[in-house]
Amino acid sequence: MSVSLSKKRKKELRKLQGTANKVLAAQREVAAEAAEVARAAGRQLSAINHEVVAPEARKKYHEYVEPYVDRATPYVRDGYDKGKRFFDRRVIPAAGTVVGRAIGAYDATAAKLGKKQVIVEPPKKKSSAGAVIAAILGVAAAVAIFAAAWKTLSADDELWVADDAVAAPDA
Repeated sequence: MSVSLSKKRKKELRKLQGTANKVLAAQREVAAEAAEVARAAGRQLSAINHEVVAPEARKKYHEYVEPYVDRATPYVRDGYDKGKRFFDRRVIPAAGTVVGRAIGAYDATAAKLGKKQVIVEPPKKKSSAGAVIAAILGVAAAVAIFAAAWKTLSADDELWVADDAVAAPDA
């Protein structure tokens, strides 16, 4: 079954298609302009970050976090030194004694059975707790900076939504 349209209907359909093409072109222009506005807003947000947020976050870090870090540093060092002394004087000798006795017992048994003796290599040096403490302090500083930025940006609701139409700022 074929559909045949009258000349009048075909003319109306062509007119409608032309109108639809014009609307589509207008929508593409609006979308392009909206993308440009979004890029400009991103550039402005980056500039605000460099000019306002970062300095304010640094100021808040120095004002609120740094005094506690400075006050906690001697305690952290003292705790680290005490832990290292305990580990070096108590744990390592006790572990060495246990391992030494176990290897000695194994060697004695192996000698009776005619097997090879075990040779123990010295352990490799591992990282200290200083790196862990530095990482914890770094995370705490990052959290403080994020909190300061959040507090700064959420302080004024007018920064985010304007009730009236967007107007160019007065220069």
